[in-house]
Amino acid sequence: MVLKLEHVTKRFGQFTAVDNLSLTIPEKEMFGFLGANGAGKTTTFRMILGLLDSYGGRITWDDKPIDYSTSHLVGYLPEERGLYPKLKVREQIVYLARLRGMKKSDAVIELKSWLERFKIPEYENKKVEELSKGNQQKIQFIAAVVHKPKLLIFDEPFSGLDPVNVELLKDAVVALKENGATIVFSSHQMHHVEELCEHLCILHKGKQVVNGSLKDIKQSFGKKNLIIHADFSLDSLKDYPGVVKTKTTMEGIELQIEGEYISEKILKEIVNKGFIRKFALEEPSLNDIFIEKVGNSFE
Repeated sequence: MVLKLEHVTKRFGQFTAVDNLSLTIPEKEMFGFLGANGAGKTTTFRMILGLLDSYGGRITWDDKPIDYSTSHLVGYLPEERGLYPKLKVREQIVYLARLRGMKKSDAVIELKSWLERFKIPEYENKKVEELSKGNQQKIQFIAAVVHKPKLLIFDEPFSGLDPVNVELLKDAVVALKENGATIVFSSHQMHHVEELCEHLCILHKGKQVVNGSLKDIKQSFGKKNLIIHADFSLDSLKDYPGVVKTKTTMEGIELQIEGEYISEKILKEIVNKGFIRKFALEEPSLNDIFIEKVGNSFE
């Protein structure tokens, strides 16, 4: 059940929010959407879900449109929280699950299981407004997954969470994927996409500037990162041929170089100058690629 977007465009008046976007999101995989605020990520999600009509193009899942007939197979975690503050957690989740065709008894069993997993079983009969923002986020997450959907769309699922709860949610997302769900999510934290996703798309002002497998994207970027820690000055390397960017750190220097052959030359240059504690060649990070493609830092 592959999710496909073919030449999808969305305009609001004269403003083009999404511009001729074509993507294939593989079944049972995690797909990452990256882009600054206003890049078109949430608009794309809303079109996938049928909450917004596209101006042009076609969106299909398993070669069929996503509509009310498929709603029980889809889960959505919006960036804006949409829970009823006065309702108790159990009432809320059961109500939303029944809208998706679940029996009340099954919904209660599933809810209890998720509350245990998130270490908050005592919140079952609390009102949502009585919970912290982080715990409200967990309840919103449960609302998106309680009916065991096959397609999950998470818009900034880790925003506003402390590191412990981020790990809890990440583990839950990985488990859902291992159980056969297709997951599409956006994140402001690139390392989450880098850690979790096999394929990704970077959007910039509604256009896709990068799309494909993470491995292929990194390989095609060409440039590498070279990290050197040494007991002597490395300042001379800032102007070394083939060095694109430099960053001085407490331990030494980080260089972005045109290719790994530059690292061999640099090693020959410095090997006799003193003790080298670290000399590591790394793939470019998603942040490096984003800055090059979009022209400014993501954060």
